[in-house]
Amino acid sequence: MAACAGRARTDRPAGIRQMGRGKRATPGVRVRTTQSIEIDFYYRGVRCRERLKLAPNTANRRYASRLKAEIEGRIARGKFNYAEFFPDSPRARTLSRRAGDVITIREVLRAYVDTAERSLQRSTWLDYKRSVDSKLIPAFGDLHLTELTRAKLREWASGLDVTPKRLANILLPLRAVLKDAAADEIIDRNVLHGWKPEIKVKLRDETAIDPFTPDEIRLICAACDGQLRNLVQFGFWTGLRTSELFALRWSDVDWRHAAVRVQRARVRGETKTTKTAAGVRDVKLLPPALEALKAQRTHTELLGGEIFNDARTSAPWSGDQALRLGPWRRALRAAEVRYRYPYQMRHTYASMMLSAGENPAWIARQMGHADWGMIRRTYARWMPDVEPNAGEKASSWWAKNTAQNLSKPVTKK
Repeated sequence: MAACAGRARTDRPAGIRQMGRGKRATPGVRVRTTQSIEIDFYYRGVRCRERLKLAPNTANRRYASRLKAEIEGRIARGKFNYAEFFPDSPRARTLSRRAGDVITIREVLRAYVDTAERSLQRSTWLDYKRSVDSKLIPAFGDLHLTELTRAKLREWASGLDVTPKRLANILLPLRAVLKDAAADEIIDRNVLHGWKPEIKVKLRDETAIDPFTPDEIRLICAACDGQLRNLVQFGFWTGLRTSELFALRWSDVDWRHAAVRVQRARVRGETKTTKTAAGVRDVKLLPPALEALKAQRTHTELLGGEIFNDARTSAPWSGDQALRLGPWRRALRAAEVRYRYPYQMRHTYASMMLSAGENPAWIARQMGHADWGMIRRTYARWMPDVEPNAGEKASSWWAKNTAQNLSKPVTKK
């Protein structure tokens, strides 16, 4: 028979009964050293010897006898969990009821991050790694897989100052490892399966739709010059995501049809595919956008790469942060316009197009949405604020037809 050797927990597991004062030695309990007592028992056909770091005095020998009796009682009832009694034992992983009793969340998350680096895009992997290092491991890393509960997750989520979408992204690595653990029968139940965290929706500058007015657009463009002005004007009149603006190349421009092909994005210095399949599209260049593009030709066209460069470095923009924390903030301050994130240029474009009466389906294609339902749900409420005369055409039509109907004689049948 194989033997188990390891160090036992010295606190008393719940449920151990008090023993009488009998002095007879208990079989399977023996003194090993001046600072340890060994207990000997069989579990799953394996002879297990585990040492307790206790001085072999009378009280500790009694405790060891009670511990052995409790272990054998739980084994007989099918309730024994090796890791609960001997978490540091080499046998804990192989003889625990579930491997998840001894595998920590820190271990599986670290392994996941190391493996995912080879299969994920760099920017996505960095997001996952950041979530693991700054959020998930500090909160749950010391727990064993089977110790994670929805109650712990709810308590943690309630203390985060993030949007529901951001929380969902943070949880992605944890969802992946729990799904695999359940499939491999390391845990009995995936506590994240079918669970959607409920947190109070908090509007944040990055996600709240807060478009600029036409006057603000003019002031912002006037406060910019050179390449920055061209970038901003082009952004307001194409509705491209900032990551798409940064990845746009001169080879994507169709001068003959006044259009530009959007097929990639640039995030944290890495160029990748667009956010969705629908994101690959041809965007019509309206006159202000075409004007900005022509003005940009003198700056970067001969270089043959990205259209918009950071004038401070003469290199392509690395990402949204480089624009947001420097030139964009200074331009809005100079224009005396209330600060909003650069992404609001995209929201502004959608609002302007809807207010002008453009077809929502066409706007959806311009912006890279799969259908126009997103446009209807997201931007419809901004139309009255941007266009104060909204509804007048319908009112005039109604008044005209009502007057005509009233002037007609009523024919009795």
